[in-house]
Amino acid sequence: MDTAQAPGRLRATVAAVELLRRLGGIHGALMMHQSGGCCDGSAPMCYPDGDFIVGDQDVLLGVLDLRLGAGETLPTRPEGIDAVPVWISGTQFELWKHTQLVLDVVPGRGSGFSLESPEGMRFLSRARAFSPAENAQLAAEDVIVGQKWEQGVRPAPSSEPQVVAEAVDACPVPGSRTSS
Repeated sequence: MDTAQAPGRLRATVAAVELLRRLGGIHGALMMHQSGGCCDGSAPMCYPDGDFIVGDQDVLLGVLDLRLGAGETLPTRPEGIDAVPVWISGTQFELWKHTQLVLDVVPGRGSGFSLESPEGMRFLSRARAFSPAENAQLAAEDVIVGQKWEQGVRPAPSSEPQVVAEAVDACPVPGSRTSS
């Protein structure tokens, strides 16, 4: 059996992390929820921590460590303003569980309730399909749902870098450039 650690379900670009740092400086601790439709389509939405009620069956994709730069890892999870949990509804997760969500930002004004709306940028979800081997590893792992989070369950630290310079570094387009 392969003992390699399963890949993380979440990555973010440097630009997304920088925007989250700026928003955290204004609003304090943050959280995100990957919308499954309605208002902003399928936009990732950013809220002050606690302003969005996480459902018992919502799935934690990961906790972004805002202390990290591209390619860096730390052995422990941050607390407070440096930790941004990213959630997705349980039903949406079932549709997306074969992909790694890559949180990015693009110029433009999102609509709706997300905190970045007045910043001239909007969060955007990109995705990389997991390989069959990665899917097998992930299928063996328990996901953390809202109910477990409320009971104090937290994800183990990952040895995989969470932050990439650009989205293409996490989900390359065939025939395009990739990072070296």
